[in-house]
Amino acid sequence: MTPLQTRWLSVIGKPLIFIACLLPIAWLCWLAWQDQLGANPVETLSHRTGDWSLRFLLLTLTVTPLRRLTGWNWLLKFRRMLGLFAFFHVCLHFSVYLIFDQFFDLASIIEDVAKRPYITLGFTGWLLLLPLAATSTSRMMKRLGRHWQQLHRLVYLIAALGVLHYLWLVKTDIREPLLYAGLLSVLLGYRLWWWRAHSTTVKRSTR
Repeated sequence: MTPLQTRWLSVIGKPLIFIACLLPIAWLCWLAWQDQLGANPVETLSHRTGDWSLRFLLLTLTVTPLRRLTGWNWLLKFRRMLGLFAFFHVCLHFSVYLIFDQFFDLASIIEDVAKRPYITLGFTGWLLLLPLAATSTSRMMKRLGRHWQQLHRLVYLIAALGVLHYLWLVKTDIREPLLYAGLLSVLLGYRLWWWRAHSTTVKRSTR
């Protein structure tokens, strides 16, 4: 990548992607302002923020396969931003549940987490995202070294928990959670294929 391209990504590309990532929450705020969240606003807020949590997680996981298939290494410059927006939307999703659904009732939340499997999965996914968000800076990458990559592989588990959370939540029409499950399977399947192919190549080169 040339210096001019690098500068373009920093000055124009990143701000544009940042603004684009804000559009879902901006649209949700507009719907709330216009009183267009439907008969059950809390359910709408919960579903919309949950949907975008999964979408940003899947977008984050798409960066590496797309870079390998196209050779567009500049995509890596947006992976951290997409991951943090995924965390942002998960926090919004959890906040809707905490504030508007449970009204900060800690006893009720603990009971919910213990007795309702889809709540357990969602809460576990949020907890696992916390260390990933806290270690997303360049300083933490340097400090953790090779352990940083090992830690951030938790995102695969988190995405799987998110898909299962959605699948177990839905009672009738499961087409959308199955779509997310299919996309995640493709993304993880590609990684497994690439890892096995790469491992085979390395073994052959060391013979």
